[in-house]
Amino acid sequence: MEAFQQFIPLILIFGIMYFLLIRPQQQKAKQHQKMVEALRRGDQVITQGGLIGKVLKVKDDNEIEVELSEGVKVRVVQSTIAKVITKTEPAAS
Repeated sequence: MEAFQQFIPLILIFGIMYFLLIRPQQQKAKQHQKMVEALRRGDQVITQGGLIGKVLKVKDDNEIEVELSEGVKVRVVQSTIAKVITKTEPAAS
């Protein structure tokens, strides 16, 4: 019984760390994953490097083609998109 009482503070510390650090980090990662999966042609995005551009093409192999300015196109890994500035509406069918 005494050995168990010594572990109670460690269990409490782990519980507090989970709810203050680990769980919010997991939720943020899920939100980012949803945002990346919802990217469409025409969306205006900011990359983690700070580049602002417009999505031209979403490829299957985890990359997108972004136009930084007229005629300047770059391929970007989808997970490096930090933020979607403007979202395009899906085409009505």
